[in-house]
Amino acid sequence: MSSSDRLLKGIGVSPGIAVGPTMTVRWALPEVPHRVVGRTQVEKEVRRLRAAIKDVKKQLAEFRVRAVDRAGVDEARIFDAQALMLEDREFIGGIEELIRENHLTAEKAFEFKTLEVRDLWTAAGNPLLKERLADLTGVAIRAIQHLMHRGSGADVWESLSEPSILVARELSPGLTVQLDRDLIIGLISEEGTRTSHAAILAHSIGIPAIFGLRGAVARIKSGTKVILDGTRGTVLVDPTPDEVAEAERTDTRRRELSTRLEEAVTQASVTVDGVHIALRGNVDLPDELEDAKAHGAEGVGLLRTEFLITGHSELPDEETQTNYFRRVGETFPGHPVVIRTYDLGGDKFPAPFRTPPEANPFLGWRAIRVCLDEPEIFRTQIRAVLRAAVTANLHLMIPLVTRLDEVERTREMMHEEAARLEKQGVAAASSVPLGVMVETPAAAVLADRFVEISDFLSVGTNDLTQYTLVVDRGNARLADRFTPHDPSVLRLLKLVADAA
Repeated sequence: MSSSDRLLKGIGVSPGIAVGPTMTVRWALPEVPHRVVGRTQVEKEVRRLRAAIKDVKKQLAEFRVRAVDRAGVDEARIFDAQALMLEDREFIGGIEELIRENHLTAEKAFEFKTLEVRDLWTAAGNPLLKERLADLTGVAIRAIQHLMHRGSGADVWESLSEPSILVARELSPGLTVQLDRDLIIGLISEEGTRTSHAAILAHSIGIPAIFGLRGAVARIKSGTKVILDGTRGTVLVDPTPDEVAEAERTDTRRRELSTRLEEAVTQASVTVDGVHIALRGNVDLPDELEDAKAHGAEGVGLLRTEFLITGHSELPDEETQTNYFRRVGETFPGHPVVIRTYDLGGDKFPAPFRTPPEANPFLGWRAIRVCLDEPEIFRTQIRAVLRAAVTANLHLMIPLVTRLDEVERTREMMHEEAARLEKQGVAAASSVPLGVMVETPAAAVLADRFVEISDFLSVGTNDLTQYTLVVDRGNARLADRFTPHDPSVLRLLKLVADAA
C-alpha cells in the first residue's frame, strides 16, 4: 500500500505528534431492552430517573473541578452547559412523560428521548447543534449506564500495556477530561470540529488530536500503529521505520523551534534596518489571552467572537459581550485589540438560528451578510464594543466583505448606537476604528476603494487563497493545490499592499 493510501486526513484540533498503537473505544448509547412496568411501578421509575440525574450532575461537578485543574476555568464551564441539559424542563419532562404515559423503564425512556432530540438536531442542519450532539450523548450514556448499573466506561484504557492513541466515533468532554495522559498519547474521532467541547479540552490538556476523520473506526483497526500529526491533521497508518524516524525528527524540530521562540519572546520585534514590527495575538478562546501576552504579543490582531455563541442555546447579551471585551482590553492595556464581528454561517451558526440548509454555505448567507440581515444581533455586538472601548483601545473588523455598502451600513449602525447609548446615559466611545478583512477577491480588487471608507485593512490569507483558487483547504485530495504563494494570490496581495 502506498503512503498516499495510508495517509488519512481529518481536522487537526490539538497540535503535536504521537506515534503508537491505536485502541478503539465504543463510546455510544448502550442497547436498552424494551420493557414496560406496571402502573404501580411508574412513580418508582420516575424516582429512579431523578436519582440518576442527581448522580450524573454530581459526576459533572467532579469533571468540572478536574477540568479547572487540567484545562482552566473557561474550559471547565463546558460541564455547566451539560448540567443544564439535565435541568431542561422540556427534555427531562419529556422523559418523565414517556415513563408515565407509556409505562417505560427510566433507562428506556431516557434512550427514546435522547434519540428523538438527536434526530431533531441532526435534521436541523445546524452545525452548532451538531457539535452539541457529543454533549447530549455523553450525558445520556452516563445516565443510562447508571440506571442499568454499569460502569462509566471511563476506565477503558486501564488494561493498556503501553501508551496508545484513542480512536472513537465520538468523544465526549467527560471522557476527554478523565484521560490518563501517561496512557493516552493521542486522540482520533470521526465526529467533531475544532470548536467541539472535547476538542477544546484536548487542546488545553495538550493531547495531540484529530477530529472529523470520517470512517476512522473502520479504517484504523485497534492495535494498528499510526503516526498522528495534530498540527497537520493527518494520520499515517502502518508507518515504516523510516517514516517513524522522520516524524520523530519533525516533532523534535517543532519542540526546538518552540523553545527558541519561548526564548525570543522578550526580544524586540525589529527588522535589520531598525523598523519596529508589532506582533499581535490571534485569539479564538479566552484561555489564549494570557498565553499571547506571555509570548510578547502587543495587543490582539484578530479576536474571534464565535466562541460566545458556540455551545450555547441562547445568544450572548450585551453585558456578557461588554465584560469579555473589557477583559481583553485589560489584558493588553494601551495596545490595540481588533475585534472581528461574528463570522456566522458556513460551519458556524448559533443554536437559536433556524437556517435552511444551503447547497454551498461557504458561498451563501454568512459573516457580514448575516449581521446586516439580523441587525438586532449585530447592534448588540456593536454596543458592547463601544461600551468596552471607554477603557480599551478597541477596533472593529468586518469579515467576508465584498461590497462597499457593507462597510458604510456598519459605520452608520455604529454612529446610531453611539448616539443611543449617549442618550441613555451609558458610558461609551463615540466610535472605534472600523476595518475590513480582505479575504475575498472582490475585496482585494476593490482595496483602493475600501481604504477610502475604512480605517484599516487586514488580510485573511487562508480564505483569500481558498476563494481565489476555488480550493477547499479542508479537502485532502486538493491539498497540493492550496498554495498561498500562487501567482494569482500574490498579485492580489500586491494590490492590497499598494492600496494601503
